[in-house]
Amino acid sequence: MYQAISSNRSKSLLVMLLFVAVIVGLGYVFGEVTHLHELVAVAAVFAIISAFASYYYSDRIVLAMSRARPAERSEYLGLYNAVEGLSIAGGLPTPRIYVINDTAPNAFATGRDPQHAVIAVTTGLMQKLDRQELEGVIAHEMAHIKDYDIRFMTIVAVLVGTVALLSDWMLRIFWWGGGDGDRRRGGGAALALIGLLLAIVAPLIAVMMQMALSRTREYLADAEGAMLTRYPAGLADALEKLDADTEPLEVANKATAHLYIVNPLKEHGGMLNNLFSTHPPIEERVRRLRAM
Repeated sequence: MYQAISSNRSKSLLVMLLFVAVIVGLGYVFGEVTHLHELVAVAAVFAIISAFASYYYSDRIVLAMSRARPAERSEYLGLYNAVEGLSIAGGLPTPRIYVINDTAPNAFATGRDPQHAVIAVTTGLMQKLDRQELEGVIAHEMAHIKDYDIRFMTIVAVLVGTVALLSDWMLRIFWWGGGDGDRRRGGGAALALIGLLLAIVAPLIAVMMQMALSRTREYLADAEGAMLTRYPAGLADALEKLDADTEPLEVANKATAHLYIVNPLKEHGGMLNNLFSTHPPIEERVRRLRAM
């Protein structure tokens, strides 16, 4: 478990460094081709403002979109006991607990920090999992809270937004013929061609890196969740049950799907789909858990 946690954190750091390198490279080429160096800073500031504005209200937005309601202790005492016990074990404040009335088994965590965290589970999750499996799922979500994954992925969204803005501006400048004089002179033409290619492929690369980071954080939450319960088989069994359940979650959509412990849209595909998936393959997650 320690090895898995260390490996996934290292991979997260590596992808973040690559992200920064892509933005620096794109910004440099953008500035050299257009002589509008200040627009790089403008793009970064705009992306930060838009991302963090939604960040502070993300929990309310997601709960409303998911039609989640506060869980009553008298009605869901077992759920409360599991969440409170794992909060104590993890040294975390007890998150607010919400329930989604849907028979599809799933769960997610949201909130900008442990003091403002929420765990939401479907009624189907409580109906179809036993106590140890339920604790495994909740421990996974507690790991997301402990690792500030909502904040982490918000930073990633800022980086993706910056890449998208720079690429869009560069394409517009090329379209309207900006910097023609420089592009016709020797190395300027080669730099312009590089800039055009970067403007086209950089957003795609950024999204792929964002998805790779999301998958890495899921592996990390699996490992830390197993550490919290000291029983990896509980989460592994739960994931197998969730994967075998073919019922899609009615309230989920592409905007919220990445938050859930497994893809609630029940989309399956080949290698290309996996590259743009927010979740690692269930089989691989289970394999890693059973090897712990």
